[in-house]
Amino acid sequence: MTKKVNEKLADFGARLAELRKAAGYTQLELGREIGISQRNVAYYETQSQHPPTAILPELARALGVTMEVLMGTAPMKKAAKTGNSRLRRRLAQIEKLAPREKRQILAFLDTFIEREQFRKKAEA
Repeated sequence: MTKKVNEKLADFGARLAELRKAAGYTQLELGREIGISQRNVAYYETQSQHPPTAILPELARALGVTMEVLMGTAPMKKAAKTGNSRLRRRLAQIEKLAPREKRQILAFLDTFIEREQFRKKAEA
C-alpha cells in the first residue's frame, strides 16, 4: 500500500526556510531559540521529513506565524517590513535583563549613536 502524500504538506522544508529567513533567523539562531541544533533545522529544511510534532508549536511561535501557515494549510502573508526582526529580538532580550546590565548596554549604544551623529555633522 502506498503512502498518501498531502501536497500542501509536501513542501514543508522550503516553507520553513522561507519563514525562517523572513523572520530574520539563521539556522543556528532558530535552533537555539527552540532548543534544537542547527543541523536539525537544516535537515527539516532540506528533507521531506517533518520535525517531531512537539517542536511545531515552538517553530510557529519563534517564526511569528500560526500553525496553519507553518504547515501550509493557510497562505503565507507577505508582512510589511517593520524593521530588523533580529534587532527586535535582541531588544526584547535586553528588556529582560537586570537594570544594571540594561544601563551598561544603553551607555554602550549611546556611544555609537553619538559617534555617528558627530560624523554626520562633520560631513555637513
